[in-house]
Amino acid sequence: MDKVFIEGLEVDTLIGAYDWERNIRQCLRLDLTFGWDISAPAAEDDLSKALDYAKVAASIDAFAQAARFELVETFAERLAAALMSEFGIAWLRLKVTKPGANPAASGVGVEIERGCR
Repeated sequence: MDKVFIEGLEVDTLIGAYDWERNIRQCLRLDLTFGWDISAPAAEDDLSKALDYAKVAASIDAFAQAARFELVETFAERLAAALMSEFGIAWLRLKVTKPGANPAASGVGVEIERGCR
């Protein structure tokens, strides 16, 4: 299976379970890997057949701007479902890191895989 990836994408969103978090936007760092057959776009050098990184990133940013979740887990599940539906992605891996959530760690978060390889 071919894979397309976006690493270190940072988005600001409203996320957190504590009262003080409900009034500020916080940064999440996303690492995404998508199962995507690159043979057709590569053969024809045709962006319309590729998974367009710019469109995916814009969709993720719009999702993050509108999101209002307490849990990183909920953010990850809903974003994965939205991307798979919007772009016809059969499989993805998504790592969501919340930097600064624990002072003893550089980040905390979740990593999920959804779909069929």
